[in-house]
Amino acid sequence: MTIPTTDTNHTPTAEEAGAAFAALRAEIGKAVVGNDNAIMFLVLALLCRGHVLLEGVPGVAKTLLVRALATALELDHARVQFTPDLMPGDVTGSQIYDPHSAEFTFRHGPVFTNLLLADEINRTPPKTQSALLESMEERQVSVDGQPRPLPDPFVVIATQNPIEQEGTYPLPEAQLDRFLFKVDIQLPGRDDEFRILQRHAAGFDPRDLAAAGLRPVARPAHILAGRAAIAKVTISPEVLAYMVDVCRATRMSPAVQHGASTRGATALMAASRAFAWLNGRAFVTPDDVKALAVAVLRHRLQLRPEAELDGVTTESVMSSLLLSVPVPV
Repeated sequence: MTIPTTDTNHTPTAEEAGAAFAALRAEIGKAVVGNDNAIMFLVLALLCRGHVLLEGVPGVAKTLLVRALATALELDHARVQFTPDLMPGDVTGSQIYDPHSAEFTFRHGPVFTNLLLADEINRTPPKTQSALLESMEERQVSVDGQPRPLPDPFVVIATQNPIEQEGTYPLPEAQLDRFLFKVDIQLPGRDDEFRILQRHAAGFDPRDLAAAGLRPVARPAHILAGRAAIAKVTISPEVLAYMVDVCRATRMSPAVQHGASTRGATALMAASRAFAWLNGRAFVTPDDVKALAVAVLRHRLQLRPEAELDGVTTESVMSSLLLSVPVPV
């Protein structure tokens, strides 16, 4: 394996980028125990220029995961706690009047960063939620009619608590569709929880990642090199047809009121190519599609009310569809 270089003047090759991302996942593991799937989905989102919705109860290291990723990649990050009184300008920034110059100047909001942690995004009203919509889709912020580009990479990592739903504002379908993945962060298993306590007993401080030995092992140039390599990953017509059939099956399911859109199909294709490249292949297999279909599509499905009353979930619908759609040989 090629050792990833930290020379900022060096343009990484595709091989070096692959080695850097392999080292990245191992480096994050120094701070985050378990949650390997979540780490993988965040890396895929960076490579695909996508966004991630994390769902999990408080205290399962969602914030630590983002901070560790930013540290290992030398990226800027910011965290916004979404509350009912949060205003759009608190996220995007606003024009501030300077009495000395008698002019308005733009004060950048926390959205001007590489990794934005939107904590408990469903706690804030739709007006503030929608402030992220242009940022997520167009990667810019418009204030007083003037567009201001966001840095690249730019990834929104939003969290929501699946338990306490009183007083929350569910994300509209148009905004859910902008998330590349929806990832469930589970409570750790017994062995992982034991390892976490061992680390804390030995002095691990989640607020001091440098003391934990976390260091940059990749940089934004590796992301660009990875994206260029992913663009060369091939997909056979048979696998493309399989992706189409999976997405169309969501629209024909009797339990689903609205299935995945064409944006969902293109998201599945992009994620599958990145997943194949991370696994050292220059082509996509049906197994790549099956491995990512649930995370890519489940938040894009709207169930029928009667199906929800029967206890049907989007995860169960997707699992059933993946068993029923013929897989190309």
